[in-house]
Amino acid sequence: MDEIARRGPSPFHASSRSLKEDILRHVQFTLGNDPHRPDRFSCFQGLAYSIRDRLIERWINTQRSLYDTLSKRVYFLSMEFLPGRFLKNYLISLDLLEETRRTLAEMGFDLDELEEEEWDAGLGNGGLGRLASCYLDSMACRNLPGYGYGIRYDFGIFHQVVENGYQLEQCDNWMRRGNPWEIQRRPMEAPIRFYGRSEGYTDARGKQRFRWVDGEIVIAVACDILIPGFGDDYVTNMRLWSARSSREFNLTHFNQGDYIGAIEAKVSGETISKVLYPNDEVSVGKELRLKQQYFFVAATLRDILRRYRKQSQSFADFPDFVAIQLNDTHPAIAIAELMRLLMDEERLAWDDAWGICERTFAYTNHTVMPEALETWPVDLMGHLLPRHLEIIYAINQRFLDSIRLRFPEEPDLPGRLSIIAEGSERRVRMAHLAIVGSHSINGVAELHSRILKEELFSDFDRVFPGRFKNVTNGVTPRRWLCQANPSLEKLITSVIGSEWICDLDRLTELVPYAEDAQFRETWRKTKLENKKRLSRYVLRKIGLGVNPDTLFDVQVKRIHEYKRQLLNVLHVITLLHRIKADPGAHTVPRTVLFAGKAAPAYHQAKRIIKLINAVADVVNTDPDMQGRLRVAFLPNYCVSQAEKIVPAADLSEQISTAGMEASGTGNMKMSLNGALTIGTLDGANIEIMEEVGTENIFIFGLTAAQVSVMRTQGYDPASHYESDAELRRVLDDIAGDRFCPGAPGLFRPVIDTLLHQGAYSDHYLVLADYRSYVSAQEAVSRLYTDSEEWTRRSILNTARMGKFSSDRSVMTYAENIWGVKPLV
Repeated sequence: MDEIARRGPSPFHASSRSLKEDILRHVQFTLGNDPHRPDRFSCFQGLAYSIRDRLIERWINTQRSLYDTLSKRVYFLSMEFLPGRFLKNYLISLDLLEETRRTLAEMGFDLDELEEEEWDAGLGNGGLGRLASCYLDSMACRNLPGYGYGIRYDFGIFHQVVENGYQLEQCDNWMRRGNPWEIQRRPMEAPIRFYGRSEGYTDARGKQRFRWVDGEIVIAVACDILIPGFGDDYVTNMRLWSARSSREFNLTHFNQGDYIGAIEAKVSGETISKVLYPNDEVSVGKELRLKQQYFFVAATLRDILRRYRKQSQSFADFPDFVAIQLNDTHPAIAIAELMRLLMDEERLAWDDAWGICERTFAYTNHTVMPEALETWPVDLMGHLLPRHLEIIYAINQRFLDSIRLRFPEEPDLPGRLSIIAEGSERRVRMAHLAIVGSHSINGVAELHSRILKEELFSDFDRVFPGRFKNVTNGVTPRRWLCQANPSLEKLITSVIGSEWICDLDRLTELVPYAEDAQFRETWRKTKLENKKRLSRYVLRKIGLGVNPDTLFDVQVKRIHEYKRQLLNVLHVITLLHRIKADPGAHTVPRTVLFAGKAAPAYHQAKRIIKLINAVADVVNTDPDMQGRLRVAFLPNYCVSQAEKIVPAADLSEQISTAGMEASGTGNMKMSLNGALTIGTLDGANIEIMEEVGTENIFIFGLTAAQVSVMRTQGYDPASHYESDAELRRVLDDIAGDRFCPGAPGLFRPVIDTLLHQGAYSDHYLVLADYRSYVSAQEAVSRLYTDSEEWTRRSILNTARMGKFSSDRSVMTYAENIWGVKPLV
């Protein structure tokens, strides 16, 4: 970073002016408004442009330094990013938070209120996108030369509203008032082809070549959003691609009165970047998803090659200057695209091009569920990307020929490893393509990586020994502690200094303070203030009052059967029964908070949301539950909502079926903020347990190995129903329509899934883990009555979370996979 600092300010240095002057200048000359009477939104925009000015200066200096030092660069390809709001993140990174707060106060505005003018960027959906954003933050913080690449969606996946307990999906028009943070790069346009045909020809040297011709062209337009480091001048960016039609307007159709036809081609082409994850239940949805994937990787690879040619004309050294990380299988078509570019446009021989690809690409797997591994129908691939299907066939043929030579005694092995899955409909296995075409494959938690090597991809692990690695996920402490929980950040910094912000292992210095009674009291007060803040938010959001003095029991994540929100609901009903049976008995007051979106076509998950809300209606209107039990479902879970929930959580619910969660990062965020975890031995829960200590976490349920044995040997969920009277009463309540008296049979499919689907009943072993889960919850209640001991364990959870920094994760990638070094 000395190189960046030596360059000094530009002649248009924004920092030479006062922040207030800059805000008012942008209000007047950028927005065209009266600077003497700016409203709150105008002030937010003026502030945003002023902050962006400061970031642009640093970004330009950073890029100059990267070119001067000929640094190898990382390109992180992800179908989604979930950055959340940018304003406070930028202010913290630039050390402008307090100056901005004072400046706005002088102008009659409050920073916290002003922040509410910014909508969460609709660029992602869940853990995959949030992890990608954490990694970009850490790459910038550690001065790693690299960029994120994805799609600039006009609309997010959807805005969730809850009406009568049901999830309804509305348009997430996050761009409706513009986005002051983005920088349009009109000169960075790239033509992207679809359809057409592959044409063979003989070149001037007599060699057989191919070219992709005809079809239709869509223009990819670059848009940058800047990503600053922390406490220095390093700034990188994520480059997002927006689709623009190559045919803007058909005047002939318009003049003939065909007004729809006049813009049809434009609308069709630009659909590519309209919505994140279009519904793929119909064929046009499937095609659009594949279009999106190819669109952004094709534009990205053209951008990578453009940047590479600035420093070299020979591709022999390409992997020494370029590392491409595939964040899940969505960008895996990049392997075929780079092969096409190198062979068809750069005229490289197959072996040379393939060697470059293998040394350039690395692939991160994010799922252990075979049904979640992406595949595409061969017919669709051939129709949309005909040249790429030819290349994939050729990759597969060469790979399988090598397998037959190496393993002649295993005739079934090529079929299991083939990139093309045979069957009634031949399909391209994108995970297989990513594995064959990458030099490194990693899981995202130790258990997950072991399952990949020993079960899911065990054949590939034999074929490519040493190719499979582990990089446990992490979260950025700048967003998830400094920004989300400033009162706890100040408390921690007051006793151990601020170095932990970029070196999370320093949190271990908190361990002795867990024995300090005065520090524990201050810690409790800090948690209570966060719970009060969340209580106000819940009241404002859904009109429900919750008591901040109760235990806040939190499960916030995507709604999916394997994440087992249903198990949590069964426990809530169990508590309801127990309190009703003995209203005078001592009960630890508890507020159970749910949040998360269900995929629009995932009907069972949406039914579970309805069940949660139906149970909440019964609980929250029962006088016997007052002061004892409260249940709330918060609609439209997003990063900014998580920033309010995570600091307030007492208990973190991480209760997925063992062996099914790749890692999880919500578990890390809540432990970092002092929540105790109740969870299975799944994903990163295992590593959290190892770090915080078994006495500081509530572990229950079957292990991944026991789950596998139970499924193999036969599992009878009815035996749990018959033998456990408390469980039976809970299920009978649901089946008997207690929670849906006006809609008989509404929740019958939930019960059928658990008990009445033969060999497929209770696939996620909810009933098998019920009793163990209830017992663990009883242990939670007992401990919570001892506030001093609970607080001690809360402090120890935070103090021992150093391993789970995304800074550690990206440095592991940098050293063991990418081969890049920080810019110094």
